[in-house]
Amino acid sequence: MTGRTGTPAAVAYDDAPLTRFHIRVTVAGTGGQFSDGFILGIIGIVIAAATNTLGLTPLWVGLLGAATLAGLFLGAVVIGPIADRIGRRHIFGWDMLAFAALSAAQFAVQSPTQLLVLRLLIGLVLGADYVVSKSLVTEHAPRRCRGRLMSLLAVAWAGGYVVAYLVGFVLSGLGHDAWRYMLAVSAVPALLVLCFRVGVPESRLWLSRHGRPAEAAAVVSRHLGPGVLPPIVSAAPTRRGMRVLFSPKYRRRTAVGALFYVCQVVPFFALGTFSAQVMGSLGVTSKLGAGALYNVFLLTGAVLGLFVVDRIPRRSFLVGTFFLGAVLLGALVLLAQVGPVVAVVVFALFALVLAAAVNLEFVYPPELFPTELRASGVGVATAASRIGAAVSTFLLPVVVAAYDIGAVLYGCVVVLVLGGLICWAWAPETRGRSLDTELEPAGQSDARTSSRPR
Repeated sequence: MTGRTGTPAAVAYDDAPLTRFHIRVTVAGTGGQFSDGFILGIIGIVIAAATNTLGLTPLWVGLLGAATLAGLFLGAVVIGPIADRIGRRHIFGWDMLAFAALSAAQFAVQSPTQLLVLRLLIGLVLGADYVVSKSLVTEHAPRRCRGRLMSLLAVAWAGGYVVAYLVGFVLSGLGHDAWRYMLAVSAVPALLVLCFRVGVPESRLWLSRHGRPAEAAAVVSRHLGPGVLPPIVSAAPTRRGMRVLFSPKYRRRTAVGALFYVCQVVPFFALGTFSAQVMGSLGVTSKLGAGALYNVFLLTGAVLGLFVVDRIPRRSFLVGTFFLGAVLLGALVLLAQVGPVVAVVVFALFALVLAAAVNLEFVYPPELFPTELRASGVGVATAASRIGAAVSTFLLPVVVAAYDIGAVLYGCVVVLVLGGLICWAWAPETRGRSLDTELEPAGQSDARTSSRPR
């Protein structure tokens, strides 16, 4: 676009063309997501390999499976308001170094207690990275491709989860201490991503909201050039923090952000963490092959979600994937007796749909909240999801032992249907919304954002 004089017309930051700077910030943000997917994916293999060495009882198995998720809860809740107050950049720049040190320390553990403490601390660091990465990448991204850029974080998470399975398979031949290498190797990707994070600037929106417009303009000019206008927003209102999220203006959006996240992760972690056991209970003899297929479909679904997330309304994506996932999981229960091949295929299709929907965990919560509440809102959504994930991971082996796998699957179907109903009733449309503007109450801006020309 050019002006009357033939010179390029200035464009708003939200409408800036995609540049290498945006890609760099996004790649920097994938580090924590890949690491989170890896450590959550590897723990099931580690527990199986370390049971005799560490003397793990069923109670310890449940605690270790849920430890990182519990740490994520604390990290997200504590760091979210801090990041809204002091900024995202410094936490974003150095939390992966702490993660790498804690990951490497797992190699030397001698007891379940030591491993539990380290897993809790790792989760704490990852909870911090969740809120700052999602907030920072969202606030730097142009709105026309914001969904796709944020979806790269989801692909990174799925990639880490799949790579964990492959690493576990490759390292399993290293003897009785193979599980130590499986845990420690998670430090490698965290160190690699540090080089991308050095020099990433503070969010231009956060700077403007905190009365630092000159710094915001300098960030825009340096990284995008003079043809892009910095955000023109007033300083942040004095009311911020967790209490505001539950005020009448924001509580419905806070509830949607938390509840949709919970309803996605409960079946995802319950079935994904113990996919081999689930498939074994369905009569599949090759647990390794079934688990491999499940993980391939997880990654495929995440990539599929990346391509469609900016092409359809967020609300339709949410509601549709919840109900389709419920139908597939219900079909799995009904068709399980037909044969193991049918069970594996239906289970893999379910994994594909759910993994595609996971993209919205990275895209949707940051779009629900204004800049002064974004990290806090993402923190609440993340914390709520980790409660659901930790509970489901801990209870799955207990429920299977007391009843059967059918009870677990029916429970997950109920959760998916509930998530679909909540989103159908409450979820606003956020696709294409400018982050420079003040968030309007649900229902007022939804129609405009969903109908804006793409």
